[in-house]
Amino acid sequence: MFTELSDPNKAPASDEGTPVSVKIRERIVAAQQRFHANDNISEFIEPGELEQLLDEVESKMQGVLDSMVINTKDDHNTRNTARRVAKMYLTEVFKGRYVPQPEVTAFPNAEHLNELMIVGPITVRSACSHHLCPVIGKVWIGVLPNKNTNVIGLSKYARLVDWVLGRPQIQEEAIVQLADLIMKKTQPDGLAVVLEASHFCMSWRGVREMDSKMLNSVMRGEFLSNPNLRREFLSLIPQRAGN
Repeated sequence: MFTELSDPNKAPASDEGTPVSVKIRERIVAAQQRFHANDNISEFIEPGELEQLLDEVESKMQGVLDSMVINTKDDHNTRNTARRVAKMYLTEVFKGRYVPQPEVTAFPNAEHLNELMIVGPITVRSACSHHLCPVIGKVWIGVLPNKNTNVIGLSKYARLVDWVLGRPQIQEEAIVQLADLIMKKTQPDGLAVVLEASHFCMSWRGVREMDSKMLNSVMRGEFLSNPNLRREFLSLIPQRAGN
């Protein structure tokens, strides 16, 4: 009696035809982790799956265009729009959801620096979770180090900003995520973050108010308890729009 040997490289029968998004979602649920719009899910994506996810999103986006009664077959302007939009979401504007945190090289505070340091303005490029409309702005970061603080390069702050804001975000939550990450990486005595941004969901649609911006801040440690330090930080960011 002949018994067929199974191919070790072949996916299980139950796995065949399953969308890659479902596989990724099942891993996240099994790990009891969250997968909100502003969460990073890179640890649950296996090698090669991001390319498969790109194909899946393209297919779904084509369905959206079809439902909007756009003839992408004959319209040369939209013929490849579904692919372009899928690529934009996964590898550009929402890349912060799908790739691991960028490498951040830290150095010991050998000279025991303890004076206020400010980085900014750093350009913010994000999108509102409600309408997926662009959110564009600037962020300033103030750090009060101590002898045990990890010193990171100036460009690394920009990379962390890009990683956190490169997801569908609500500005109030984004600035807290960014502050939490920088506190974890640097362990300073104090941290201040100010974020100012224009929201296209307010200027491009809805009330269509072109000049309004949202400004918010997070203060940690010495910046929260020392009003003089807080005032010094705020006085040293004159580039802020509206000043």
